[in-house]
Amino acid sequence: MADIPDELIKLEHSTEEERAKCAGLAGEEYEAQCRRWREASEVAQAAITKYARAAGQDRHEVEQAVKKAVRLAEEDPAD
Repeated sequence: MADIPDELIKLEHSTEEERAKCAGLAGEEYEAQCRRWREASEVAQAAITKYARAAGQDRHEVEQAVKKAVRLAEEDPAD
């Protein structure tokens, strides 16, 4: 797999940050944060799909490479 664009890594990192913010929340705050997490995830997924199509690569493989790059670059923000 070719190098993963920085933009995809940034989008996935943003998704992980929004997921981590759900920890410890309850009720309406939790629901609102989960919506922000889903929205960030949708943006990242759309960008991954667009990149994979343009590069002629398997979308799932690109997604896995992006997730791996983010997780290897830093610790889990939920910790």
